[in-house]
Amino acid sequence: MNRRKNVATFVLLAIAIPFVVIVGALVFKERYYAFVSLCVAFLSCIPLFYAFERRESSSKELAVLAVMIAISVCGRFIFSFLPGFKPVTAITVICAVYLGKEAGFVVGSLSAVVSNFYFGQGPWTPFQMFAWGFLGFIAGLLCSPLKKSRAALCIYGAFAGIAFSLLMDVWATLWADGAFNLQRYAALAVSAIPLTVEYVVSNVIFLLLLSNPIGEKLERIKNKYGLFAV
Repeated sequence: MNRRKNVATFVLLAIAIPFVVIVGALVFKERYYAFVSLCVAFLSCIPLFYAFERRESSSKELAVLAVMIAISVCGRFIFSFLPGFKPVTAITVICAVYLGKEAGFVVGSLSAVVSNFYFGQGPWTPFQMFAWGFLGFIAGLLCSPLKKSRAALCIYGAFAGIAFSLLMDVWATLWADGAFNLQRYAALAVSAIPLTVEYVVSNVIFLLLLSNPIGEKLERIKNKYGLFAV
C-alpha cells in the first residue's frame, strides 16, 4: 500500500503538476496563471489530504504546515530588498526533511502563491510554485543524509539554488517565445548567473542558520503529538 502511495505521489507531484504548468503556459498564454496556480495548489495538497483522511491528528498537522508557510512568507517579505536572498527554499527543505516530502512540496508551493499576493501574481507564479515545491519533494526523498550531514545539506542548498534559477528560466523562455527555444534558454541561464550565485549563497546561509533550531522544534512536535507518521 505504501509503495503504491509513494508511486502515485511521485507521479502526481513530479509529472502531473509540471505537465499542467507547461501546458498552461503554452495554451492559456497571458491569463493562464490564475487557473494553473489554483490547479497546482489543489494537486499539491492531494497526497496530504489522502493521508489526513486516515489520521485523527490532521488538524494539528495542517496547523504546523500553516505556521511554516507563514514563516516562509514572512521571511520572503523581510528580505524583499534582496531579490535572490530569501529563506523560502531553506524552510521548504527543512520541512521536507523533518515532516516528509509531501509536506515539503506543500510548504514550497503555497509559500510562492501566498507571498505573491504581496509581490504580485503573474505567469511566473505556477513555475515558482512547482520549483519550490519540487525542491522540497526531492529534499524529502533525501531526508536521511540531509538530516545527518550538514555538508550534504549545504550541497543540496547549492543545488537547489541552481535548480530554482534554471527552472524559472524555462518560464522566461516560454513566455518570450511561446515555445521552448534552447538558444534563448542558454542565454537567459548565463545572464542569470549573478542572481543564481545569490540563490546558492542564501540557501546555504539560511540552511546553516535555521536547520538546527527549526528542525529540533519540528522533531519535538512530531514526536510529542505523533504527527506526520508514515
